[in-house]
Amino acid sequence: MSKEALHLNIRNLESGDYPQLKALMDAVYEDIGGAWSKLTIDRLIGEFPDGQLAIEDDGRLVGMALTVRVDYDVFSNPHKYDDLIGHRDIILNAPQGDTLYGLDVLIHPDYRGYRLGRRLYEARKDLCRSLNLRAILAGGRIPGYHRYADELSPTEYIDKVSRKEIHDPILSFQLANDFLVKRLLRKYLPEDEHSMGYATLLEWNNILFEPAESVLAWRKQEVRVGAVQWQMREFASVEQVLQQVEFYVDAISDYQSDFAVLPELFNTPLMGLTDQSDQVQAIRFLAGFTARFKEEISRMAVSYNINIIAGSMIEQGEDGRLYNVAYLCRRDGSIDRQPKLHITPQERRDWVIEGGDSLTVFDTDAGRIGILICYDVEFPELARLLAEQEMDILFVPFWTDTKNSYLRVRHCAQARAIENECYVVVCGSVGNVPSIENLDVQYAQSSVFSPSDFAFPHDAVMSETTPNTEMLMFSDLDLRRLKVVRSEGSVTNLKDRRKDLFDLRLRDWSLKSGGQG
Repeated sequence: MSKEALHLNIRNLESGDYPQLKALMDAVYEDIGGAWSKLTIDRLIGEFPDGQLAIEDDGRLVGMALTVRVDYDVFSNPHKYDDLIGHRDIILNAPQGDTLYGLDVLIHPDYRGYRLGRRLYEARKDLCRSLNLRAILAGGRIPGYHRYADELSPTEYIDKVSRKEIHDPILSFQLANDFLVKRLLRKYLPEDEHSMGYATLLEWNNILFEPAESVLAWRKQEVRVGAVQWQMREFASVEQVLQQVEFYVDAISDYQSDFAVLPELFNTPLMGLTDQSDQVQAIRFLAGFTARFKEEISRMAVSYNINIIAGSMIEQGEDGRLYNVAYLCRRDGSIDRQPKLHITPQERRDWVIEGGDSLTVFDTDAGRIGILICYDVEFPELARLLAEQEMDILFVPFWTDTKNSYLRVRHCAQARAIENECYVVVCGSVGNVPSIENLDVQYAQSSVFSPSDFAFPHDAVMSETTPNTEMLMFSDLDLRRLKVVRSEGSVTNLKDRRKDLFDLRLRDWSLKSGGQG
């Protein structure tokens, strides 16, 4: 049969399909009793129509899949096939069950080789996702085992099949469709002589499953980010800077954004309000405004119902030392801080800034986020540590003077998105303020980067600004796509790390929660 002659259609089974269904099951299941009765099939279709799938070719039934709903806590444990069967061979379906159980998948012998079984499995997965069910379970026969039973135990046979040293017509297919062997089932189907009564309990996890009890703690899965490519300019007062911040926060919130992002050290033009001859004293003068900025930006976060990544500002710690600190001002009024850990030579030399010693993933109502300030994103260990705590979005407020300096931040940020399978938002400042020391020139092109896979833009750039122009940038981020790429992507960087060869961890001192910086 040529592929050109096929006219395939996948749909739900109907009662009128039974004569063809019976002929198919009798042919394929000759060794284990043949077809279910019409009463059984009709009852299954009536109770759970969405779970019963058919593939037809010009009206001819050439493939089918039968499915029921079950309780995961019951059927993820050892059980037998008979546990699914009630009085008069009625297949037991639990209407409120949190899991699909795959009963049968059959393809007509004339249609094997067209990957129709894969279509049915993918349809089951789509059904599992659409119903927000926890997983798909299946008791999988191992019909090739009888040929190796004298030399291999069932577990040894399963191991060799998983290593592709042996081909099993059912288990090999299920493993190729992302199912994992959860356990060995004994006396699952005693009449199955080819499997010697054994079966594998297979499981496919729905990574998008949201338990019903988590509704109150529900987080948004589609997140909008608005970033301010901030123009550095001379300001006559703190009030003028805050007025400009509030203007942008207001504008971003009008677009129903979940986050507003400001750049690193966006308020440094206020250094122009004091003597520029002593840079250390000028930066300490700037630090004197930080408490007010935190208070006012937190007020804006609540008033405009938006989470604000308040760029970064200079903070004087209780030890009298200066730190470069980013603030997360949530729309519920809470505030968190992330210090810059790696200090550039210029910051150290001219301003005597010191590096902090804490690294945190922050929970928000729109995902788990991390913040790395500018230079920090050039150290891949930090983003990886955050990724190990299930970070969804990494925010990188930055300040760079030249294009080559900016490109270091950009290329490293894009690498962090790919290797950690997360979104990365970089937000910088532009403009020139020659009257203020160290604010001579700015270069920025704020951007949002994604993992590099089919679910994302071809160049892994979600959005970007015009270089060196004051403007707003918006991007919609689908957090569900991160779950999919981490589990089922073309490559799975986080899953495939060789933890048997290396690991990464913070030293004990860096876990301090109350220390300065």
